[in-house]
Amino acid sequence: MAQENEAKKGFPVKQIILGLVLVIGGYFGYKQINFVFTHETTDNAQVETQITPVLPRVSGYVKSIAVNDYDTVKAGELVSEIDDAELQTQLASANADYAQAAVDIINAKAALNNAEVSLTVNKGNIDISDVKKVQALEDYNRNKSLYAAEAITKKQLDDSKFAYETAVKSLDNTHNDLGSAQSRIAVLQSAVKKSEATMAVKQAAIDQIKLKLTYTKIYAPQAGKIGRKNVSVGQFIQAGTPLFSIVNDTTFWVVANFKESQIASLTPNKQVDLRVDAYPDIKLTGTVASLSDATGARFALLPPDNSSGNFVKVTQRVPVKIWINDVAKYKDILRAGLSVYVVAAK
Repeated sequence: MAQENEAKKGFPVKQIILGLVLVIGGYFGYKQINFVFTHETTDNAQVETQITPVLPRVSGYVKSIAVNDYDTVKAGELVSEIDDAELQTQLASANADYAQAAVDIINAKAALNNAEVSLTVNKGNIDISDVKKVQALEDYNRNKSLYAAEAITKKQLDDSKFAYETAVKSLDNTHNDLGSAQSRIAVLQSAVKKSEATMAVKQAAIDQIKLKLTYTKIYAPQAGKIGRKNVSVGQFIQAGTPLFSIVNDTTFWVVANFKESQIASLTPNKQVDLRVDAYPDIKLTGTVASLSDATGARFALLPPDNSSGNFVKVTQRVPVKIWINDVAKYKDILRAGLSVYVVAAK
């Protein structure tokens, strides 16, 4: 018994355990230190995707909503409809205005046609007046010869002279009537063009209302999933008011904000490891797509100005865009905004 106790006391159990702990701790410590010196990491990263707001292009009351929160939609699918009763009334009024404009054009063209006919008559009157003038002049000249030969009386000579002067004045009047008719034609031609322009304006108004009517049906601008709805049936909405957003559920990427001292080794096409906090057991990989040309602070609403006040150096962060490899395989678990831990070898 004494010998067995001495043997147990001589066996260094505690020392062996302590040695194993030190060896294991040293091994893991070495791995951790080696990892720090050979990798760049950041937990300032999140999943991103394209989020497109659905905006109405006309104001009105919401007639129907064809989707619910978080529904999946296809591009071009009808998602909502705005009541078009008021626009239909405006269209009827615009069509009536257009019909009136068409009648105005007919009247203007008819007036122009009458003026052109009158112009032809005026030209014929000029020819007649010119013939009468020539005839009156011949009669007057003949009567002057007869009067000199005492073959006619002075009254007959005066009558022929008066007839000639009347013919001259009549010819002048017909020329004036022709000028007036030509001016009237110019005015009526302008009236026709004005009526045609008015008709074009009425047609444009009709086209605009018809275009607005197409806007009362709101379609999904892209495929994806509906976010939270901000509208309900019967609600009056203004043009441009966000109804809800559609999240693209097929294309995801990661934006990692590395410190400026870490980006030297982050070049495009570099492979990195990704770990989504929501799914820590799933290992993802990614490829560096590009680095921002400005630090995140430059995009802030109030960017810092180091030239004012006391300067305190603050490590800046540079956004790095990372494509997720085999994204189609993981699209069912990825969500925009999820936190990501990124590891990149130096």
